[in-house]
Amino acid sequence: MPFSKFARFDARPLALAFALGAVFLIAPAFADGKVLATIDGQPITQDDVNVALEDIGPGLPQSLEGAEREKYVLDYLIDLKLVARKAAADKLDSSPEFARKAAYTHDKLLMEALLGNVAKSAATEDAERKVYDEAAKAQPPQEEIHARHILVPTEAEAKAALARIKAGEDFAKVASEISKDPGAQGGDLGWFTKDKMVPEFAEAAFKLQPGQVSDPVKTQFGWHIIKVEERRMKKFPPFEQVKDQAARYVVQKAQSELIAQLREGAKIVRNEPPPAPADAAKPGDAAKPADASKPADAAKPADAPAEQKKP
Repeated sequence: MPFSKFARFDARPLALAFALGAVFLIAPAFADGKVLATIDGQPITQDDVNVALEDIGPGLPQSLEGAEREKYVLDYLIDLKLVARKAAADKLDSSPEFARKAAYTHDKLLMEALLGNVAKSAATEDAERKVYDEAAKAQPPQEEIHARHILVPTEAEAKAALARIKAGEDFAKVASEISKDPGAQGGDLGWFTKDKMVPEFAEAAFKLQPGQVSDPVKTQFGWHIIKVEERRMKKFPPFEQVKDQAARYVVQKAQSELIAQLREGAKIVRNEPPPAPADAAKPGDAAKPADASKPADAAKPADAPAEQKKP
């Protein structure tokens, strides 16, 4: 179930966190100082391997498991430390570029640590159940139907299809043979609520009882014959089914609020260069005066039409 099913909040302050592709639901870490290898007397511990796994683990082949996976990561750490030691001896860590990247990595790790702490504090069952209860209250049970349809270009073809069905042919068989909707096998549209279809289709479909077939119905997509298979009331899913999504929502909301609070308490100044003139990149237009009465986006509609729902 998408987050939109839960109470909405402004997630824009989380742009920094989401740019890193994580919500920072961090699991507890357990210290393990077991020494797995040494390099000139310097130890590499199980903790070091665990940190490396967090970094490179998602990119490792799935076939690499167990002891083989641990060995791969340990070998990676040995090579990493040897190469890093050589780079330090060559003073590659003294450049301004290295300092910038090190500062960025330092800040990123601090951000992850803080947002991880927020996640641990926020994701309580009480908070999750509160979000769930609010979402369930906002979405009362809705009627939904399981239906099939046949889509053809003309009314004459729709009437011909309806005649075959009334003569006893199987609806799904006729749909498979002539329907122009390739996404519905045997015309099967599955379960849907009334708001999921274009109005003309929805009005006709929801008047039918299970087993009934409609007369030809015209929509912007063509002509339809509709058969309703089942009707039921769609209920909000139980808490256990959406618990993980409720937890993610609670964490996102807490992190978003923290970042919004930090922004409000800081003086942020953006030093951005002025935008280039619209025609500056077009050679040969230098002598052509700009039309001051026409804004740059005059040809662009302010609001694009909403995507039409298709049965």
